[in-house]
Amino acid sequence: MKNIKIKVSKDNMHKITDYLNSNLPDNIIIFLVGNLASGKTTLSSAIAKSKGIEHGVTSPTFSLQQCYGDKLYHYDLYRIENESFFNLGLHEELDKDGWHLIEWADEYLQSFIKSAGYNTLLINIEYADDLREYIISYK
Repeated sequence: MKNIKIKVSKDNMHKITDYLNSNLPDNIIIFLVGNLASGKTTLSSAIAKSKGIEHGVTSPTFSLQQCYGDKLYHYDLYRIENESFFNLGLHEELDKDGWHLIEWADEYLQSFIKSAGYNTLLINIEYADDLREYIISYK
């Protein structure tokens, strides 16, 4: 497993999005991990902006999924169990081309999605002072 660490302020989010856009394939599932208010939705918003989506990026806490354009998907699984994820058919959405940003996926769901053969990446977000450290983990 390879780890890349990028530490940035909210004003320099382009550093993380530039890295992601330059190094990730067109189709990937990105697990966003961090404490409450660590910046998972902030990163999702920055990614959307880097892809030309300027407005409307919000946490999909109550809708479970937001679609931005036709190649960026954002999920918030904070209040649902894995069984609901499957019963609602959200796992079928992962077959769509593009980047899938998933907040609050537990280790079981991450493992299941990885073992299903999807291309995945884990970004762990740690917040300290005005900086966020993004630890990007991949094989």
